Amino acid sequence: MEREHLLLIDGMALLFRSFYATAPRWMMNSRGVPTNAVRGVIKHIEAVTNALQPTHVVCCWDMGSTTFRTEWFPDYKANRGEPPCELVPQFDLAKEVVAMLGIPNIGVLGAEADDCIGSLVKQYRDEMRISIVTGDRDLFQLLSKHVTVYLLAKGIGNYEAYTLERFIKEKGIQPHQLIDVKALMGDASDNYPGVRGIGEKQAFKLIQQYGSIEGIIENLANLTKAQQQKITEHFDSLYLSRKLAAIHCDIPMSLRLEKAKWSDEHQRFAEVLEAIR
Repeated sequence: MEREHLLLIDGMALLFRSFYATAPRWMMNSRGVPTNAVRGVIKHIEAVTNALQPTHVVCCWDMGSTTFRTEWFPDYKANRGEPPCELVPQFDLAKEVVAMLGIPNIGVLGAEADDCIGSLVKQYRDEMRISIVTGDRDLFQLLSKHVTVYLLAKGIGNYEAYTLERFIKEKGIQPHQLIDVKALMGDASDNYPGVRGIGEKQAFKLIQQYGSIEGIIENLANLTKAQQQKITEHFDSLYLSRKLAAIHCDIPMSLRLEKAKWSDEHQRFAEVLEAIR
């Protein structure tokens, strides 16, 4: 019997991608509220549901800038400016239109959309096939036999599909080891440090060779003098960065799966676009 198919949408990725792909001044509704990003979200959802034909759909969101990660590291994402004023009113409007499409919105205060997606993956991966649509490569750590990540590419309806097999072939590590790679190299976008002086290429090579941060520490004497010095000088940021990089998959949330049941009603998209005019 074929598994049911759960599509998890990174709502923040779709919203920001859509906003910067279009000019808000040309898309205002009758109340003078910009709708360019929201319209893009609707079109993205239409394209991905048509392409993947899921049986269930859920959309996950960040719920503010303060999370458990900012408690651990106050500078987490501190390099990001405030969202453009034309985007701010579209956050709530985007959730409204997603609900109008019959898709549950999931967000938990103190957590990120990634953590909500990870928690839903953990809950349903043994019983459903899962697809994740996002622009965030950090979600590769959720890949498994029944979980595929679709990275947004340029334009609507274009994706880079990553299966477990593709990831292992390209990266030479298992998905869960990506957390240790990020611990070493840090993340400029999320503003956490990693080990200063160790970049992406070197981080992948070290994890490919030693398997984990613990494996590297156990074999520290086998590293070059420069690598030994960098790692020993940055022990604290190494372990903190690993903590920040990990998607947390035990976020408590309530989802009645029957509410996420998807029926392919093409007219629904046109009706929702008309409703926000």
